[in-house]
Amino acid sequence: MDMKFLIAVDGSKASQAAVKYTVSLFKNTKGENHITLLTVQDDSALKLFKKYTQKGAVDDYLREGADTHLAWAIRFLNKANVAHDMAIKFGHPSAQILKEAKAGGFDMIIMGTKGRSAWGDTLMGSVAHRVASASKVPVLLIQP
Repeated sequence: MDMKFLIAVDGSKASQAAVKYTVSLFKNTKGENHITLLTVQDDSALKLFKKYTQKGAVDDYLREGADTHLAWAIRFLNKANVAHDMAIKFGHPSAQILKEAKAGGFDMIIMGTKGRSAWGDTLMGSVAHRVASASKVPVLLIQP
């Protein structure tokens, strides 16, 4: 059975663990499987700065952050000889992950979680918690 995996990466140890787990899952699943790496740069706090900085400076900054978040995952997938593509989105991470999962017809979202308690997630918010509770497709949360 062909599967499309969406891996949300943010450069953290948790997202690295998600990439590693996906490679083992990918290699043990038969069919024409597909992996897409997704990183989302939350630009909400920086929108104000766009008015006061040189044109493109904030976008360049966000793009550098995205490249940094993707770099380890790309190297790891290349070394494991696993074909993949990638996407960079801007906005609120959970909303963009859900939007990409729906638009791309993905079968599963895989992402790391830092393993805070439910109480901590309630107080601080958690991208993983929001995605898992709102997704129409299975979400696999990996804790390092």
